[in-house]
Amino acid sequence: MSWTYATLLALLTVLLALSWFPQANSAAVPSSTGSAKDPQGPLKRVFMKQADASNFFRRRTRRGVKSQDELDAEQRQILAADERKREFHEEKRNEFESYSEEDNDEQNERTRESTEQWREFHYDGMHPAYEYNRHST
Repeated sequence: MSWTYATLLALLTVLLALSWFPQANSAAVPSSTGSAKDPQGPLKRVFMKQADASNFFRRRTRRGVKSQDELDAEQRQILAADERKREFHEEKRNEFESYSEEDNDEQNERTRESTEQWREFHYDGMHPAYEYNRHST
């Protein structure tokens, strides 16, 4: 029972320490930098203003008209996915073809060897060892 009290006391201590330090609120990005307010360069395209961000989902409903850029981007993603799928299936088909060709070659080799063994075993020395020269009874 005493370990539960010790664990609870340790968790409360950590929680109290984290709540007192002001840096604990913004551990990932320090709040003292001004770069989060107005980004420059490529970050300007990633982040948007708060007013635009709050209206983003309200402007775009399910039936809302998409811009041509969005349609083009979606089409590029679909084409890229189709290309990846086509390459995957082509690779699988090539693997199966090579496997079946090897399997067929092995089967032909085993058949040829067993046929040669059968001919050697049944050869009587009187006639040529060809199947089509055998006398029918």
